[in-house]
Amino acid sequence: MVSAWKVGLVLTIGVFAVSTSAIFTRLAFESAGAYNVRFSLVIATSRLSIASLVLLLTTSFTPGKISEVSPHVNFNTAIRYAVGAGFFLALHFAAWINSLTYTSIAASTTLVTTNPIWVTFISWIWFKEKPTLLTLFGIGVAFAGGITISLSSSSVNTASQPLTGNILALIAAWAASFYLLLGRESQRQGLSISKYITVAYTTSALVLLPVPFFISASYVNYPSTVYFYIALMALIPQLIGHTSFNWATRVMSPIIVTLVLLFEPIGASLLGYLIFKEVPKPLELVSAVVILAGVALAILGTRNRT
Repeated sequence: MVSAWKVGLVLTIGVFAVSTSAIFTRLAFESAGAYNVRFSLVIATSRLSIASLVLLLTTSFTPGKISEVSPHVNFNTAIRYAVGAGFFLALHFAAWINSLTYTSIAASTTLVTTNPIWVTFISWIWFKEKPTLLTLFGIGVAFAGGITISLSSSSVNTASQPLTGNILALIAAWAASFYLLLGRESQRQGLSISKYITVAYTTSALVLLPVPFFISASYVNYPSTVYFYIALMALIPQLIGHTSFNWATRVMSPIIVTLVLLFEPIGASLLGYLIFKEVPKPLELVSAVVILAGVALAILGTRNRT
């Protein structure tokens, strides 16, 4: 049994780590002088490639020691879940990092952390866990906030398309929800956290690796600061942040874990203000509060059911 203080510490570190993701991404955009799909995919792929390389060099897949939960587990099933999680992680990053080229940090990080809503829906369909009326009401409130934030998002440059960015952030939230749930199942089937993230992160990197070539994007010839920010993305929000939340889904409900992720927009928006002087519009702030309130209601309804 994992102690509550340890879970709380890991999740706190995870929140601080993932809150830097949007900041490092924006800094990489500015250093490269590029706000486009091509460079977005280069960032996503490079981040995952560095993280997976670190894991491949440090994680041992010794035969007979793959499963660390129980001898009565299905290793092949665990690997399939991990690979599936990796595919959704690739989709998550491709959509989310690209969303930051079109919409504000506040809008993107708020929409991408609506995971509790989607985890609730997926659990309903997958595990037959029917949500309560309060949960459905919270989902409705969050949707209303999502519509409002889509109409009120501030631009990041003259070519921005806030609605496009918000849709991409929402797709990223859906993908992240499947990623977290599949990751939980992989660990339940026996993979340790280190082995699970090695398989998942590497799968994501391999899925995305050839994509930039198909759209004439390059991995080289950027300023050195670009690679510095990408390396920070791999080490802090990926290896520390994502891994913290993946570990937490093993010992507690993934819905509660995603609820903790709601602190990311607050941290990211604060950093965005301090670093970029990006002040969200009043209606955007109100919309963000509505979304977070809706998600909180949805979670409260889920807890009341149990």
